[in-house]
Amino acid sequence: MTLTDWFNKRKIQQIAARDNDIHIDDSIGKLWTLCYNCSSQLPKKDLDNNLNVCPNCDYHFRIGAKERIKLIADENTFIEMYNNIKPCDPLNFVDTQTYTSRQEQAKAKSGLDDAVVVGVCEINGQKTAIAVMDFDYMGGSMGSVVGEKITLILEHALENKLPSIVFTSSGGARMQESALSLMQMAKTSCVVAKLNEAKLLYITVLCEPTFGGVTASFGTIGDIIIAEKGARIGFAGRRVIEQTIRQKLPADFQTAEYLLKCGQIDFIVERKDMKEKLSKLISLHTKK
Repeated sequence: MTLTDWFNKRKIQQIAARDNDIHIDDSIGKLWTLCYNCSSQLPKKDLDNNLNVCPNCDYHFRIGAKERIKLIADENTFIEMYNNIKPCDPLNFVDTQTYTSRQEQAKAKSGLDDAVVVGVCEINGQKTAIAVMDFDYMGGSMGSVVGEKITLILEHALENKLPSIVFTSSGGARMQESALSLMQMAKTSCVVAKLNEAKLLYITVLCEPTFGGVTASFGTIGDIIIAEKGARIGFAGRRVIEQTIRQKLPADFQTAEYLLKCGQIDFIVERKDMKEKLSKLISLHTKK
């Protein structure tokens, strides 16, 4: 054994012994949350009571589809629809894992069959069709199931003359479905065009984050485009753009505040005010 080999072996033994001495209390992560924006340590209970918004800097944490529906829909009025549509693996796609394996992991993490929940509910007594995306399911990526469910709920709104609201939170098209995913951009945009022809209200609420194919299709063609405070919104990511144009972008680039300043969205609404804002917009645009 060479001297180098001896030192390497000794180092491995020391690291292993040190790791065995480290005991992490799993309960700590359940009790406290770190704010990504201001680095404050927040009691999880206090954060939940504040709608998952940091009380120090007003940073809006991501929330799941079911949690958002509870905040928006009147109690016991939400009826989920088209939940019989399940994802599959038409291309037998494999990267470092099979697509089927990734679907199973995403379901375990989010509790959902795919990245969107759709249905009808009442918002302050006004019947509305809604679709809510969930970033916890494969980054909210849009595959065939997402596109189909959004199309079906908007067609339901068309047939029943309902206002419709879509909450987006997505990294874009789902690469594991290739061109099948990209086809959903055209399909969802076509049904939004039909809503426009029928003069039915279509609102999009862009949540943290909204990128790629979702931004380039149904996400940004609403009659009214709202964003949650601080949400990042764009097509390509910031680093990709900077490397392409070889320029440094503004610090607030691709934030909701930047898009409002540039006239690309209509409102920025805080989470605590979202239900009332949507209710007023529906009331103003619905014929009595």
